[in-house]
Amino acid sequence: MENNPEKKSLRNLLLEKRDATSFDLMKIASGKISKRLKKISSFKDAQKIGIYYPIGSEILTQDIIQELLSEGKQVFLPRITEQNIDFKKISNFSSLENGSFDIMEPKIECETDNNLDVILVPTIGITPKGVRLGYGHGFYDRFLANHKTVTISLTLEKQVVKNIPKLEHDMLIDWIVTEDRIIETQR
Repeated sequence: MENNPEKKSLRNLLLEKRDATSFDLMKIASGKISKRLKKISSFKDAQKIGIYYPIGSEILTQDIIQELLSEGKQVFLPRITEQNIDFKKISNFSSLENGSFDIMEPKIECETDNNLDVILVPTIGITPKGVRLGYGHGFYDRFLANHKTVTISLTLEKQVVKNIPKLEHDMLIDWIVTEDRIIETQR
């Protein structure tokens, strides 16, 4: 767990802001984000997609997961192993079980494949340049440092902020999708 006080305080503030979003509003925003996501060709054309199962007030990804499975795409969710994550293929929601941090994870017997076309990364806050604030455990940063792939952050517009302190190990996100817009960060 990182101990950067500036990031910790920003994380708490943004989580508080996100947690204050009503479920109905989150459902509407998640639907809009899902529609916008399909406009990104690297997502639309991807065959092997990494995605997370939402916890707390994260963007609802269940419909996206279901739609990808229905389209015959290969869907991978992260499973925590010690200090790292591995992406494991699921065929439906019964491939999941309650895992680390009370997050739904693929069962241990699911096939592992970390060579993915695109990964949707959970986000607490992000800058328009792609500096992401996660939960501070570094799982995604460590994974992305060793696996080159297109990254997309799904987040509420109010979680896009001007500045987040960037540390050396922080990996930049390629795309940001909110209920209002799509941002390509590397332009």
